[in-house]
Amino acid sequence: MTNEALQRATKLLDATILADGHNDLPWELRQHGGPNPVEAAASLDLTVRQPALHTDFPKLADGKLGMQFWSVYVPCEFEGHSAVTAVLEQIEVVHQLAERYPDRLRLVDTADEAEAAFADGRIASLLGAEGGHSIAESLGVLRILRRLGVRYMTLTHNFNTTWADSGTDEPAHGGLTEFGRDVVREMNKIGMMVDLSHVAPSTMRAAIEVSSVPVIFSHSSCLAVNDHPRNIPDDVLALLPGNGGVAMTTFVPAFISPKVSAWDQELKAAMEAAGKEYRNLAQRGEFVKEWDGPVKPKATVDDVVAHVEHAREVAGIDHIGLGGDYDGVGTLPEGLEDTSKYPVLFAALLERGWSDEDCAKLAGKNTLRVLREVDGFAR
Repeated sequence: MTNEALQRATKLLDATILADGHNDLPWELRQHGGPNPVEAAASLDLTVRQPALHTDFPKLADGKLGMQFWSVYVPCEFEGHSAVTAVLEQIEVVHQLAERYPDRLRLVDTADEAEAAFADGRIASLLGAEGGHSIAESLGVLRILRRLGVRYMTLTHNFNTTWADSGTDEPAHGGLTEFGRDVVREMNKIGMMVDLSHVAPSTMRAAIEVSSVPVIFSHSSCLAVNDHPRNIPDDVLALLPGNGGVAMTTFVPAFISPKVSAWDQELKAAMEAAGKEYRNLAQRGEFVKEWDGPVKPKATVDDVVAHVEHAREVAGIDHIGLGGDYDGVGTLPEGLEDTSKYPVLFAALLERGWSDEDCAKLAGKNTLRVLREVDGFAR
């Protein structure tokens, strides 16, 4: 990669909003500071480089990030009222961060507000609820989350909900139940984007069929490039031009690299043999520390480029975006190790002949368009 391409990418991102669909910093802070949102937000000084994090303000400045959907993630081990409590706590973490760092972050709710924050040198901050179990089967809770600023909800996480099938669980509903379809309709009505990362292909197709507005995949890559259940099949990517939605390519090594995916399958088999639950992220992290399996291979920027270009080929340039999943995984691809590295990806694309306008669409224009269309339908 040439310095010229990197400089061109940096200049491009100075002028164009770079929107990332998914960052798990709020949960990482909870891991450091506990469930009290005030203590979690204050647990690490984000104005200085934090080696234990993928995300801090020096890295974000180097990465030229302009707009972030902060994940208010709740593990599937939280159920019912405990899941509702946890998602509210995580929403408050993001509000605390915005209050603690007003010169860096600004909570926004619309595309216009995001553009104004970017113009003022702030990172436009929105919230995304990861896992439909966090509403405890209540449309009322769903509406409350939207009132508190949640702009999207991922219909499932690693396990099925009672109303939607996950891509990493055994099929139970054939996609969406009737209540699941009601959830999608209600999300349309209140202006909450329907996020189809994590869900089964049957759920993807059912949600796109039901939704009257564009859907998103906040952090998923392409099944045709790497056969992993968290990725999007080509027939679903091909539906996005008709729906208007955006598939945000993620950087998670197991999702993008066949070599890492194969290693991940060995890990899963070893955990199952030991009676451990692979889909429980806490158990997985503890197991890996003691596992004497093979060394984990490395993913690279080229792996991410392959997924971005495939998504562009199948869905079209107007239906792609980025969702890195920083601070949601242990390691990232070489060259994209933390949030300072976004310009590296864009430099690689520019060297492959992408135009500035095409890069701008990938960076944030497509995501902002979806946000506007969802709001236009709701209002």
